[in-house]
Amino acid sequence: MKGFSNRFSDFPDYIIGITKEIWEDRGVGTLKHYYSDDIPVRSPMGIQRGNKEVIAATMATINEFPDRELLGEDVIYSDDPDHGLLSSHRLLTKATHTRDGQFGKATGKPWIIRVIADCAARENTIYDEWLIRDYGGLVRQLGHDPEDFTRSLIEAEGGVENAKPVFTPANDVDGGYKGRGNDNEWGEKYAGYLASIMDHNFNLIHAEYDRAVIGEYAGAVTAIGREKVTEFWVGLRSSFPDATFQIHHQIGMDADMLSPRAAIRWSLDGTHSGWGSFGKPSGAKVHVFGMSHAEFGPWGLRREFSLYDEVAIWKQILMAAG
Repeated sequence: MKGFSNRFSDFPDYIIGITKEIWEDRGVGTLKHYYSDDIPVRSPMGIQRGNKEVIAATMATINEFPDRELLGEDVIYSDDPDHGLLSSHRLLTKATHTRDGQFGKATGKPWIIRVIADCAARENTIYDEWLIRDYGGLVRQLGHDPEDFTRSLIEAEGGVENAKPVFTPANDVDGGYKGRGNDNEWGEKYAGYLASIMDHNFNLIHAEYDRAVIGEYAGAVTAIGREKVTEFWVGLRSSFPDATFQIHHQIGMDADMLSPRAAIRWSLDGTHSGWGSFGKPSGAKVHVFGMSHAEFGPWGLRREFSLYDEVAIWKQILMAAG
């Protein structure tokens, strides 16, 4: 890889290697050169700007969860000659809540959730990032209801007038990455599946997903079989029936001794006007920041990983309600 340290054999090795070095080996200071000075790190809860903010947030997380591990499941990546490398890195992260912090008084409870991070890199440095942690799954495992937790969070931040804004397209910034991924057939296929599902064609799941499909979803939910997978997508879409679906980045891959697979970054923008996963319709305008991975097999889509942040969605609903 041109411009990258020769101690990394390829791009996945770089992404998995620096993640371990930063978090588990406690090399927090390496963020000064692995992350650019002005990098935007977007998550559904907002934007951190610059490696100094990332360092501060990393230390706070390590303090609250000192035994945290980040286990890399997959790195799905594209290499665009005009726009460079982008990895969609899926992790299992686990820890024990042993110290007080942003998730409240220490509970001593263990948790395990998934994270997907899209990172654009050049010259051994990550300069643009999009990230979803399954905060809904985390707070549930700590004994909280996501809606109630979000109410407490808004109060702790000073109430509706002072609470920190979530990420929306209106407050996005330009981090420099302009790529859209690649045109690999598996990315095209999965993008078509998601577009059809978001167009309310849920019968596609029965037609194109393996009977033994396993879905790993927001809220630390494992869905086994087509019916349970359908429940997840119907629950989301029925909450925001008029929302506009958009794909922002797609990658397909068929390599690295793994199944053909795809990574999609997407969004929904609309009104909380229906009964679904977010309860009674509130009329709030909501931006859903989503990321999905899929693996294909001989009988259709066999594994799906789809994340959004329930806490960020509840924050928009509750703040709109005052």
